[in-house]
Amino acid sequence: MAAGQPGPAGGNTHISALTFGILPIGGPSESLAAWRPMLDDLSHTLRLPIRSLSVSTYEGLAQAMAEERVDFAFVSGRLALDAVLNDRMQVIAQLTRGDGSRGYYAVLLVAKDSPLRSVDDLFRRPGQLRYARGEVLSVSGYLVPETQLFANRRLDSDTFFASVTVDNHQNNALAVANNEVDVATNNTADLERFAQRFPDQYARLRVLWTSSLIPHAVVVIRTDLPADLRQRVTAALTAYGKGRNAAAELAKLQMIHDVSGFTAAGNEALVPFADMEFNLERRRAYSAQWVSDTAMQARLHKIDVEHEALVRRLMAPPLP
Repeated sequence: MAAGQPGPAGGNTHISALTFGILPIGGPSESLAAWRPMLDDLSHTLRLPIRSLSVSTYEGLAQAMAEERVDFAFVSGRLALDAVLNDRMQVIAQLTRGDGSRGYYAVLLVAKDSPLRSVDDLFRRPGQLRYARGEVLSVSGYLVPETQLFANRRLDSDTFFASVTVDNHQNNALAVANNEVDVATNNTADLERFAQRFPDQYARLRVLWTSSLIPHAVVVIRTDLPADLRQRVTAALTAYGKGRNAAAELAKLQMIHDVSGFTAAGNEALVPFADMEFNLERRRAYSAQWVSDTAMQARLHKIDVEHEALVRRLMAPPLP
């Protein structure tokens, strides 16, 4: 157990430290450096050491949460959904940005001089282009483009392109800029960060497509931690950047890139991500080969029932 010794009912008799898991942004060391100043302040507020775990992949963070090597974590909505359903975690906060936006957008990137001028141009060239996308657990790197672009056309990106590589947003943007791929997924928040860090490469890029709004990422915490500790962590997070040390704290949040703070949230914040999964599954069902219409309708009914049950679970009152 990351936080201490297990108690008789799966809790902890003594919490000696907390471990914070960090969604990979760029590389693991970059993510650690960005979050460390804020985590040091939280550690001081909570009077508990806070270790940090930054991994290179979404799957690595998912595994760390499943193995209870992480006590609380900053994760994408899709990753949070799995953690809530399978890893005894709950949402406690959602990030806010300095521009006051309610979310961000997935994008497809191409080179500035690419002959692709629209997504219609892209879909006229099956089997001809090189594609770079995010991991399956990435909302903007996979789930949203797959749902809004490919599944809508009864296509699968993994079979539509001549080649597909999977990497983080930073490396995928670099791959387009360096002409290693023709198209890549990304998002508006990471692209702003990329522009600051790699201005020359950013100048070689063009946005081909922009998604609908995606809600911001969230913070989840293990439900088997003591209730008072979960409440203290939530209070410390949501107060950060708003008190008498606001200016200094906001400067530290800026290191994470235009994060202005955190607002209290619960599992209901994940309903939009559950809806994305639902829409993707339904579109895949429509495009699959079925022995009969009855078989397809049975599959669609099962998807509907499972989605309704999931939304009810997410909307249920949180644990005390």
